[in-house]
Amino acid sequence: MTAEEFYRSIRGKKVAFCGLGGSNLPLVKIFAQKGVRVTARDRRPEEKLGETARTLKQMGVRLITGEDYLSNMDEDIIFRTPGMRYTLPQLEEARARGAAVTSEMEVFFDLCPCRILAVTGSDGKTTTATILAKILEASGEKVHLGGNIGTPLLPRLETILPEDLVVAELSSFQLISMRRSPDVAVVTNVSPNHLDIHKDMQEYVDAKKNIILHQNAFGRAVLNADNEITASFSKDVRGACMMFSRRHPVRFGAWMDTDGEIRLSLPGKEIRVMNASDIKIPGLHNIENYLAAVCAVWGFAGADKIRAVAQTFPGVEHRNEFVRELDGVRYYNDSIGTTPSRTIRGALSLFNRKIILIAGGYDKKIPFDPLGPAIIKKVKTLVLMGDTAPKIEAAVKAAPGYCEGTPKILHASSLEEAVALCRAEAQKGDIVSLSPACASFDMFPNFEIRGERFRKIVNGLK
Repeated sequence: MTAEEFYRSIRGKKVAFCGLGGSNLPLVKIFAQKGVRVTARDRRPEEKLGETARTLKQMGVRLITGEDYLSNMDEDIIFRTPGMRYTLPQLEEARARGAAVTSEMEVFFDLCPCRILAVTGSDGKTTTATILAKILEASGEKVHLGGNIGTPLLPRLETILPEDLVVAELSSFQLISMRRSPDVAVVTNVSPNHLDIHKDMQEYVDAKKNIILHQNAFGRAVLNADNEITASFSKDVRGACMMFSRRHPVRFGAWMDTDGEIRLSLPGKEIRVMNASDIKIPGLHNIENYLAAVCAVWGFAGADKIRAVAQTFPGVEHRNEFVRELDGVRYYNDSIGTTPSRTIRGALSLFNRKIILIAGGYDKKIPFDPLGPAIIKKVKTLVLMGDTAPKIEAAVKAAPGYCEGTPKILHASSLEEAVALCRAEAQKGDIVSLSPACASFDMFPNFEIRGERFRKIVNGLK
């Protein structure tokens, strides 16, 4: 079915969009323009939606807001926002009466006319997806990058041609209910995350695995051989399975040798792609992101294009992003550090000295035990804030080798206070990094706004 046929088939039907977030809001407007009877449902009261509410009403969209926003759903088609559990009683009830309960990404995968390369994982999704898109563009391909990275793809459907390529970043919330997989599926790694939403770790792992489960024999799965959970997905791969490893050779896929040479093992041959020193963005985790990308784009792009992107791509903002140097102190924004593993692999692995770290935030029910030893080894002063501050402090003090004052632990009630404490503690040559190891929802709507606020505070220091 084409996009035109799809929109024609639902003309006159009642469609609900539950949650006016980044993926649903653009769709509300498009569906209303296509002659669909649209209802927008959101937990926030109408006055909180502000201009958005006024605009939607002017378009003829029915608005239902407040705590009971999911009551009395009589629509024919219901789009859930990715963070909404697809097993909610209200959604189950709607299915029972014959409604189609779906999501933006599910419909996009059904209708997309071209090949899709998709990336999921606990860490590295956005950077890896961006690297894929840049390599493919450097090779002359027309690429549409979107998904969990922040740009919904369904609104762009009518501009996508069969000869184009889509690169999609997919979260566990998007994957959990999907019944189609991409042509090329990349899993960067899997570690505990979003356990405040998923009922348990197994559900989270199963959601991630969905990216490969519906591939056919012509699909390609790209899996991290160094991550036990990810590597275990290989037994469920139906098509080609390429592995990548930073630690050891692989029979089919990309790996790095002891000299930092990145190699691609293919049937009957081995190709040198580049050296890890060619990669502009720092960190061992970014070497892994490029190893994954090598496997994903091989056959679409050659080593020269991969190397050219590696040498010039400066990275995605909020990911160990250099903000400024003041009085000999360098400040870095790693607001994307929303899990302990992300902070360990990111800010705590980059520098050859102990740093001053700002951490803490919203509690996603992820254990902080692994963070303690890493902080003791890599942090001289720890500034904690947010709901999780006591848990992180406890993990540090319980870690082997902890001595009182090593690291020094301070508490702040705001990001402004945290930066002020860091400045007071820092001496010439020090590094200050915001890498919270937590989500931002207790203080900020998302990690981007948290990172932007950090940048503004740091750039405002006199």
